Amino acid sequence: MEFLIISGLSGAGKSKTVSILEDLGYYCVDNMPVVFIPKFAELCLAGKGKYDRVALVTDVRGGRTFEGLFKALDDLTEMGCDYKILFVEASVDVIIRRYKESRRKHPLADEGTPLEEAVRTERVVLEPVRSRAEYIIDTSVLSLAKLRGEVIKLFGRGASQVPMSVSVLSFGFRYGVPMEADLVFDVRFLPNPYYIEALRPLSGLEKEVEDFIFSYRQTHDFMKHLKSMLSFLLPLYVEEGKTALVIGVGCTGGRHRSVAITRALTEFIKRKGYEASENHRDMTRSLK
Repeated sequence: MEFLIISGLSGAGKSKTVSILEDLGYYCVDNMPVVFIPKFAELCLAGKGKYDRVALVTDVRGGRTFEGLFKALDDLTEMGCDYKILFVEASVDVIIRRYKESRRKHPLADEGTPLEEAVRTERVVLEPVRSRAEYIIDTSVLSLAKLRGEVIKLFGRGASQVPMSVSVLSFGFRYGVPMEADLVFDVRFLPNPYYIEALRPLSGLEKEVEDFIFSYRQTHDFMKHLKSMLSFLLPLYVEEGKTALVIGVGCTGGRHRSVAITRALTEFIKRKGYEASENHRDMTRSLK
């Protein structure tokens, strides 16, 4: 039986990691009291293979000390149940940003406790668990697709057999190039709908903008060359064992040209038989 303990910083991506593990066939339990872990392991072992891959999440929600967890893990060893620890983390700045975006409350942010102090305290509290972890994933610059790829590489039982997922991400160069992108294409050479008063408030998802961008010959020429290159590259990435690919498509503000191209490119990749998703990082930013 594979027994995996998942711990890590709040806001680092434990929930997303659990979802990926569930897709890989793990039976996952979140925030189980540590005193129940040995008994739960006994039940799983008695299941005669029904629960051969199990993942349990434990973190600061269960308390600020981990003597109980370590005692439970020692009990697992005595039972002959092998286990591994996966620790999920991210930088302080990234976690603070995620909490501000989600407007959720950090578990250690009591009344009057600043968010940054709560995050730094949690890092200290969890250090004993981190020091015992066999696997550490830092999600600071990982997109969901990249995180999925990392988890599959570690626990996928043959990542080369898992279909590669492709995430196509539109962005504005004004706001910086996405760090998670494997490939980046600059479409600022295309005619800009921003300078058409009727199109300026729209986005590249709307037909009027799409029709404008694809009314130009250079757009079709660009897409032809881009599709040809990706038709060549994607099978090679799969052959190499890559499980997640992030393609960035950028224009000036990330609202019109990059969005329309991203949508068209995503549809092309899907037609090629790959799992593909589109995301638009800067599309909703205020126009300036």
